[in-house]
Amino acid sequence: MRFGVLGTGRITRRLVADLQSTPGASVTVLASRDAARAAWCGGQYGIARTVAGYEAVLGDPEVDAVYVALPPSLHADWAIRAAAAGKHVLCEKPLALDHAQALSIASACEAGGVRWLDATAWLHHQRTDAMLGFLRSGELGKLRHISAAMSFYNPFQAGDHRLDASLGGGCLLDIGWYTAGCAILAGGVPRRVFGETRVENGVVMRSMAMIWFDDDVTATIHCSFDAATRKWCEWAGEQASVICDDFSRPWADRPPRVWVHNRAGEVQSHSYEGSQERNMIAKLCSGDDLSGYHRQALRTQATLDAIARSSVSGTVETIQCE
Repeated sequence: MRFGVLGTGRITRRLVADLQSTPGASVTVLASRDAARAAWCGGQYGIARTVAGYEAVLGDPEVDAVYVALPPSLHADWAIRAAAAGKHVLCEKPLALDHAQALSIASACEAGGVRWLDATAWLHHQRTDAMLGFLRSGELGKLRHISAAMSFYNPFQAGDHRLDASLGGGCLLDIGWYTAGCAILAGGVPRRVFGETRVENGVVMRSMAMIWFDDDVTATIHCSFDAATRKWCEWAGEQASVICDDFSRPWADRPPRVWVHNRAGEVQSHSYEGSQERNMIAKLCSGDDLSGYHRQALRTQATLDAIARSSVSGTVETIQCE
């Protein structure tokens, strides 16, 4: 699958290397709004062909798929255009600004007969499969509560889109995508939520929420740009809990791992290998069914919408995702 890349931001550099090193995938062209910026980034990433403007990529016969690495406010527009042009879509997270836009992307891809994924790589790690295995095998017992937290303390350079509300900035859409998604992966269909946010200059800097699922399962999630770096989760059952201290992206200096704590106080450590990003790219390039990932993305987007509504209304909000 030959990819055209839309955007030259920080996130682009990270994933382009994985696109270039995944069997069956390659990058044929890189696009930026500025020709000089595109050429410079192409040289840095080893991409021979670069263009100014994103539209040229959509009409390129040597492009099979588009990686949308733009600010969230541009995701829906360019993902929908790519689908209409017959290109498969790999879109950075959050998938869109809201659930309605996310549904529009899904509908456009279905109409265009193309495959799509949101670039939430941790869902594709062998470790995540193992965590689900602990849950589904009954080793944890009946699931009772999920906790997830992710934060970075003011990690931005000047002009970063994550500090610009008009571009879809704020921690709720950025890293709340991970914490809400973690709860949904374990808990299933989210039903109701109560959320609070702290806003600075129109940008959500901290968000906390409680989510209710079926079968008396609950979750608490937190994300922020004003606390030290953390990315941990716990899925707690009646018999045991599985805990991960870097679920969204493994720490660079240690192997991906989880711990299972049982009710007798015994702890088992499990380590894993593999690249979640290359797994994700290979999944898009394959013929495998992607509908489960689509449901996950749409449920996550709807949950973030409901957290935002609850933060304004001060009441529990229904999550409308099914």
